[in-house]
Amino acid sequence: MRAAIYCRVSSDSQTVDNQLLELRTYAAGRQWTVAGEFCDEAISGSKDRRPALDKVMLDARRGRVDVICVWSLDRFGRSLAHVVTTVQELHERGVAFVSLKEGLDLSTAAGRLQLHILSALGEFERARLIERTRAGLARARRQGTRLDRRPVRLTATQLTEVAHMPVRDAARALGVSVNTYQKARRALCQQTPATDPEKAAQFATA
Repeated sequence: MRAAIYCRVSSDSQTVDNQLLELRTYAAGRQWTVAGEFCDEAISGSKDRRPALDKVMLDARRGRVDVICVWSLDRFGRSLAHVVTTVQELHERGVAFVSLKEGLDLSTAAGRLQLHILSALGEFERARLIERTRAGLARARRQGTRLDRRPVRLTATQLTEVAHMPVRDAARALGVSVNTYQKARRALCQQTPATDPEKAAQFATA
């Protein structure tokens, strides 16, 4: 089998050497061919994007590896839910997954049973996260905290600078939606006639 080894450490003071040594020894003991070693160094596990992890997953999706080996689950995923989702994707693609610390080996029947248990735990974690989020929002509302987005306010100067542009181009230049831009322009038109009829006419025809 073609094995991909993935390692990660969170800070510059740490090294992946120990992880690599154990994973190489394990792969050799299983008589697997190491197709690649992928290491994310000084990268937090909470980050959504990790260069080495992205590469090993790309190789798995392209059928270049048969199994991915990691030292522990927390080196691989940012959360249990993330680990479960990723491992399930690998399983569906026919790519096995091994985590040494947890003794997880999805190339075996026992490992596939563990995947079902992990999936249940992942669902539990997601449900708890939703509950905590809802409870936090409810508490904020009781305390009178506004949870809606703050309205975008465009100044007369900003609107004047893009008045010559088509509506969609002007909205894009200001980084707002077309609806927001048009509302701001109408508001400015209502305020402008008394002070600057020429500018009011410019907005009215833009």
